[in-house]
Amino acid sequence: MANIKELLNNARYQHVRELLTIAGELSHRTGVAAYAVGGCVRDLLLGKNLYDLDLMIEGEGIPFARKLAAKLGVKKVVPFEKFGTALIPNKPIQIEVATSRMEVYDADSRKPSEINYTDLHGDLSRRDFSINAMAMAIHPENFGELTDPFGGISDLNSGILRTPMDPDETFSDDPLRIMRAAYFTSKLRFRIKNNCLDSMKRQAERIIIVSWERKRDEFIKILSTDKPSIGLLILKKSGLMNHIFPEIDVMDGLEQTSEWHHKDIFLHTLQVVDNVAELSDKMELRFAALVHDIAKPNTRKIDSEKGYTFHGHDAVGKRMLNKVAKRMKLPNKLAEYLKKLTLLHLRPIALVKEEVTDSAVRRLMVDAGEELDDLMTLCRADITTKNPTRVKRYMRNFEIVEEKMGVVVDRDAMKTFQSPVGGDEIMEICGLEPGKKIGEIKSAIEEAILDGKIENSYDAAKRYLMEIKDRYLSG
Repeated sequence: MANIKELLNNARYQHVRELLTIAGELSHRTGVAAYAVGGCVRDLLLGKNLYDLDLMIEGEGIPFARKLAAKLGVKKVVPFEKFGTALIPNKPIQIEVATSRMEVYDADSRKPSEINYTDLHGDLSRRDFSINAMAMAIHPENFGELTDPFGGISDLNSGILRTPMDPDETFSDDPLRIMRAAYFTSKLRFRIKNNCLDSMKRQAERIIIVSWERKRDEFIKILSTDKPSIGLLILKKSGLMNHIFPEIDVMDGLEQTSEWHHKDIFLHTLQVVDNVAELSDKMELRFAALVHDIAKPNTRKIDSEKGYTFHGHDAVGKRMLNKVAKRMKLPNKLAEYLKKLTLLHLRPIALVKEEVTDSAVRRLMVDAGEELDDLMTLCRADITTKNPTRVKRYMRNFEIVEEKMGVVVDRDAMKTFQSPVGGDEIMEICGLEPGKKIGEIKSAIEEAILDGKIENSYDAAKRYLMEIKDRYLSG
């Protein structure tokens, strides 16, 4: 592992060094001990990019933050009086300044009921993991000197995740730390110490005291790592998945026919998530990969000839996601995206299995709209069979479908497809008031275009309208 002083001399960290130097000089002038702590020290030692700085002050943190902000030319400081912390929205690296403290928690809340101010050692002891319980001096006289009372550097070198204090106390005080353990194992590819994992299992049920907003955000962070399955498996092993995402938890151990999937639904799902993660950084698409088979446990049946079947799991899954979205406080846009891809994820596969007609391709493109490319990525990732011959055949079929898409119509035109003749003109030509018939006529024109009966043009659509309007007027 690189020396932290040498790292800070690297041009890559020039801005970080400048910020820490300014803060250190302020510490010297004001006579207040100040340190860089937590994640920024960890990431510096790992040679990773920094997006924020955490400073710990042995004294009043908020007044120090205001003075530092003035030095940096930042006009606004966001104070949190109860915790003695303040956020400096500095760009491109924001800074959080905190008073060194220890916290006392009630059994039914992860919010501290009592805050006691302490020294550097006391502050570090309250932190979640040893790798986050290190501090770097920023005073000019000992700039870059590390304080590591709990063996964080050794754990970084060994790839181990453990708590600085008794894990039962650490996880009981703030059970969100169990999710953070899953996140760090996934992000850093670290191994959780056995005593910590055992404690996580014992404390898993306490996650109920954490707000769904916080659980959702931590879950999304796990999905955003390079190999999300690592963190998701930890959620499963710790028993936390049952409390956070029972619809995913119940997949474990359920078999499915392995024509092009992994035989276990849970392991198949994790593989699809990882496959998508290799193809896209888009968190929403990874989330869709996680939930695309969410209804398989509910629709699973055994057919004497076909084996396991999951009829309608696409439509049932879409409905199940209404409940999931409400529970997890998902944004409406994300919820609609997940429901759309879950509902449509079998459609491209169906086109692969049978003769691909122009009409079927058009309909898929219209229904998928802006999410067409994401849908095709998900379907490719959904192939988890270990048989290389099958993989090659399925992938070639997907290529054929995509080639067909390029031939039958311009993709961009299909994303916003609708009748070239609008509702107002239909009302004028047909002498109708706004109502259900207008939508029916528009749908008829759109169906004719999708079926290839008429061209996707204004003139063709208007001629077709004149042909069919009497049918609707007389009806």
